[in-house]
Amino acid sequence: MGERCRAALRVLVLQAAWALAGGQVRYSVPEEAEAGTVVGRLAQDLGLEAGEAEARRLRLVAQGRRASVEVSGASGALLVSSRLDREELCGKSAPCALRLEVLVERPLRVFHVELEVTDINDNAPIFPAARKNLSIAEFTTLPGSRFPLEGASDADIGANAQLSYTLSPSEYFSLDLQKTEEGGESLFLVLRKSLDRETIPVHRLVLTASDGGRPSLTGRMELVISVLDANDNAPQFNQSVYKVQLPENAEHGTLVIQLNATDLDEGSNRNISYTLQTLFPQEGRDVFRIDRKSGEIRLGNNLDFENVSLYRLQVDATDQGNPPLSGHCKVVLEVLDVNDNAPEVRVTSLSVPVSEDAAVGTVVALLSVSDRDSGANGRVRCWVWPASPFGLEATFAGSYSLVLREALDRERVSEYEVEVRAEDGGAPALRASRGLRVPVSDVNDNAPAFAQAVYTVLARENNAAGAELARLWARDPDEAGNGRVSYSVWEGGAAAASSSSWSSWSSWSGAAGGGWRPASSYVSVDAESGRLWALQPLDYEELQVLQFEVRAVDAGEPPLCGNATVQLFVLDENDNAPALLPPAGSAPEAGGAAAEAARAAQAAGGSVSASDTLWAWAAWGAPAGQVVAKIRAVDADSGYNAWLRYELWEPRGKGPFRVGLYSGEVSTARALDEADGPRHRLLIVVRDHGEPARSATATLSVSLVEAAEAALAAAAGSSSSSRAAPGADAGAGAAGAATNVWLVVAICAVSSLFLLAVVLYGASRWAPRAAVLSGPGPTTLVCASEVGSWSYSQRHSRSLCVVDGAAKSDLMVFSPNFPPPPPGAAPKDTQPEPSALLGTET
Repeated sequence: MGERCRAALRVLVLQAAWALAGGQVRYSVPEEAEAGTVVGRLAQDLGLEAGEAEARRLRLVAQGRRASVEVSGASGALLVSSRLDREELCGKSAPCALRLEVLVERPLRVFHVELEVTDINDNAPIFPAARKNLSIAEFTTLPGSRFPLEGASDADIGANAQLSYTLSPSEYFSLDLQKTEEGGESLFLVLRKSLDRETIPVHRLVLTASDGGRPSLTGRMELVISVLDANDNAPQFNQSVYKVQLPENAEHGTLVIQLNATDLDEGSNRNISYTLQTLFPQEGRDVFRIDRKSGEIRLGNNLDFENVSLYRLQVDATDQGNPPLSGHCKVVLEVLDVNDNAPEVRVTSLSVPVSEDAAVGTVVALLSVSDRDSGANGRVRCWVWPASPFGLEATFAGSYSLVLREALDRERVSEYEVEVRAEDGGAPALRASRGLRVPVSDVNDNAPAFAQAVYTVLARENNAAGAELARLWARDPDEAGNGRVSYSVWEGGAAAASSSSWSSWSSWSGAAGGGWRPASSYVSVDAESGRLWALQPLDYEELQVLQFEVRAVDAGEPPLCGNATVQLFVLDENDNAPALLPPAGSAPEAGGAAAEAARAAQAAGGSVSASDTLWAWAAWGAPAGQVVAKIRAVDADSGYNAWLRYELWEPRGKGPFRVGLYSGEVSTARALDEADGPRHRLLIVVRDHGEPARSATATLSVSLVEAAEAALAAAAGSSSSSRAAPGADAGAGAAGAATNVWLVVAICAVSSLFLLAVVLYGASRWAPRAAVLSGPGPTTLVCASEVGSWSYSQRHSRSLCVVDGAAKSDLMVFSPNFPPPPPGAAPKDTQPEPSALLGTET
């Protein structure tokens, strides 16, 4: 026994080496090997390093039938796990080869291992019955007569199934074993000499069958032979062997063959009845039925080519003689295959979900495809529907890998329903399919995106702190944390204007006074909802436009972000009362003080009174319409809220003076005479057009003097104006480069003519304009007539008042929304922007 095991192991090693050289691992193991027997070093034969088998989870894939072997996780060896019975696994098939699938991970690979289970002589020959009864007529049965016997069967194969027969010693009988055309054997009992019932009525013999194994195993059957008299002719078939073919889908009751045997006897000895015996396989007894009188063999059950492809039937024809005689024949039925089995698709491994950034060629699943039919009916082709983004790759016969053919995008398709379809080559073809659900896992590949690149937000000034200004929303198509967006104010701000930037004798400048302030000091954004709200009340006079960026950042790894620009425009409200400006020639500080006083008093009912009385002089006999003074005022608001009108409040009625409704010029309503008195006190109210309207009051004291004194007072006022002009011009020197050269020459010429007229004539009824113009760039001038007109700019507005004696008009100056041109590049058809309200004092 030990020598046999060593020989088997040598064969096993040689077959394994041959399998490795051929590209496929093959092993051989004898049946009935004990559990734990090492079949082969599988991990080593697959090229795995020591310890790599356990790390990469080397394992067998479960098959349709129990393999009775397993892989040792520690050593990677293929071991026998349970009883191996070759006859149970493969029956009479030779060789008995088991196809095993072996999987390793990281990376995922599949190997095919063929395990051959070799036969040992573990099954003894078995006869169909332990006892066989035969009846042989005396004398009429001639020597040499042959009686068929049912041979024994051995479940083993090869030499272990090669049977030899021996008969117990007898002078009357011997055995004859013949080979058939189909490769089978026929066993006959041969009569050597005539029988004599009176001498020996019953013969008892022992038939022994021995196989070719080492050691040989045997089986026995007792033959009981009864000697009969009379009927001496047995029925005879015209053929000893009949061959028939039937398709496996033949219906119940289909005629297989009709047999006919003849008997030369007469009477009851020639009446024949037919009986059916199945030689191979034994399970076929229920498949066929025979008509005992006609000899027709019909189907009594279904045929299945995949289970049994060949039937060998023995039919006996027995007469009714006394004793009855029998004739025998064989029917060999070949079952023809039809395409009655659809392909089978099985998933042996599935790796889901698949990351959307998975590389092309990634293995998603392993599949096994088979068809039980044979020939063209068993040839299967496979494909995937839909054709993208997955495809099939054949690895071995009947094994496929589902691989990624195109890049994935979870935001476009988050889950795929893949169907693996199989079709055989039969006619008509049969199909099968297997559905797979392949979810796609998310990666952070999409940045948050705002619906608009630029958001325009309008907010009224003096809003409450914490008031909601707008809601911003950014969309991130990723899921979970990759799509969770948080918001923040990223960058931006504004230049804060000083509190006196709108006062007299100074031009508005974004950088004056307050300096740069970040946007986060004005507004804030809720990190989760994107709600934009104000941190403090907004002041149009301080801030007109606030531009900043809001950033949306997702919670992915690494985080991605998107930006949007927010332009916040502050809308003006009538929250500033008009401020009176000092007469021309006064110190700028006085104008600033007046403006501050106006601001401090605007909360008390909307009216502001001048702190000092203004003085003016008029000559006796001055004609009607002569301008004696100009009330100058400015409103820090803009547009309609900054449009001013002037009203003479006291004295009411028909007095000697009147005020221009929109110019603020105080002029004579009629010619002055001595009856008017030496001094007049005028109370003038300045109102804006806001809702509700705000106002300021100015007191003007007009003294009536002689014409010479009035001329001297006017000359003194003109000198003060001349001295004040260079100071104002110096204050606007930063923007003087943009002033039109021809306009400066004209102003200088008018000023020179005015001074020459004062020296020569001493008094003049009209005086030249004194205006200092400065600004950051080209501007648009809008003139207002007596009935008035106004305009509004999103940025800011300024007013320019001219001296008395000129045309009665106001100028409202608006800065454009584009940056100033370089010095000296101002076009000739534009006017320079005045930076302050100028006037003369009478």
